[in-house]
Amino acid sequence: MEVVELPKLENDQKSYAGIPEAVFVDDVEQYMKDSGNEDSVEKVLKNFDEQHSKYRFMEYNMISRRRRLRQQIPDLTKNLEMIKILREQTEDQETQFLLSEQVFVKTTMPPSKTVCLWLGANVMLEYPLDEAEELLRLNKKSAEVNLRCLEHDQEFLRDQITTTEVNMARVHNYDVKKRQAKKAAGDDKA
Repeated sequence: MEVVELPKLENDQKSYAGIPEAVFVDDVEQYMKDSGNEDSVEKVLKNFDEQHSKYRFMEYNMISRRRRLRQQIPDLTKNLEMIKILREQTEDQETQFLLSEQVFVKTTMPPSKTVCLWLGANVMLEYPLDEAEELLRLNKKSAEVNLRCLEHDQEFLRDQITTTEVNMARVHNYDVKKRQAKKAAGDDKA
């Protein structure tokens, strides 16, 4: 299998899908002051949780797209192999095709110089074998590039999810320490 090259990203882009980058909160106390929510940890956690939910939604969509692409590539490969077989065919050939689920029909297939391809949206077109092969090769190459881009974006997205989860934990821990300090200060006064 040939290596699929990823297209170049723009200078400031880190993902092909335009996934926003999560900012790592290094100094939680300073972040709380800068965000203007020094007293409201719940607001900050709510914002992080919302961002986390958006990342999870993107991840779910990427997983389903990846599944479709992984299914599409072998189908395109099989179609290309079938075109090769049709090209080499010189006499009638007996075959079976699927009529409905688990129902096959025997037929003889004469040599053909054309093939019908499903294009999607209930559209089927008849192509000469050369054009069909070219279209299938282009579709396969495009699917492979899209799959690689999607895998790259999934890795980037996983990093953003992890960063967001770490930020949530750090803000939560900051709140716990702040409450403990406040409680300890209250106990000292009593």
